[in-house]
Amino acid sequence: MSNSVIIVDDDIAFCSALSRAFAKRDYSIISAHSIAELQDINGLGEVGYGVVDLRLGEESGLNAIKLLLEENPNIKIVMLTAYASIATTVEAMKLGAINYLTKPASVQEIIDKLLQSPDQENALIEETPLSVKRLEWEHLQKVLLEHDGNISAAARALNMHRRTLQRKLQKRPVKR
Repeated sequence: MSNSVIIVDDDIAFCSALSRAFAKRDYSIISAHSIAELQDINGLGEVGYGVVDLRLGEESGLNAIKLLLEENPNIKIVMLTAYASIATTVEAMKLGAINYLTKPASVQEIIDKLLQSPDQENALIEETPLSVKRLEWEHLQKVLLEHDGNISAAARALNMHRRTLQRKLQKRPVKR
């Protein structure tokens, strides 16, 4: 497995800091801040690891996962996001990400997830159920994902005004 990492994140400062941290650990780094930039990169077939943000401006990092795996089916990808939901976690894993972390995540946490073997069990069973607010947020994310990120279509499916849905989606989810 190549010791190179592609970091795909629209936050240039975060991407730069993460690149420096990986470089200090002797990884070679490639970075992209959008799907278009990612498509312009040559040699993706040689990259061993990928760290992809879920939201790339107006684009979805799920598309970056698809693109990376088309170029290199053996790449190990970890999805990062500040807005984790069960629906996007499941979708990222279905597409081929090996793990999913919520920001803020340390470089060591990211590396640990990238190097984790597939047979390692790390799923913990929650002893307490999710709160009603968290369940609502998860449901909104699921419906949004079912409508390919189209807020208007998701709002219609939820029988909700588009602006109301946008406000609810912009709030950070409660932890539990």
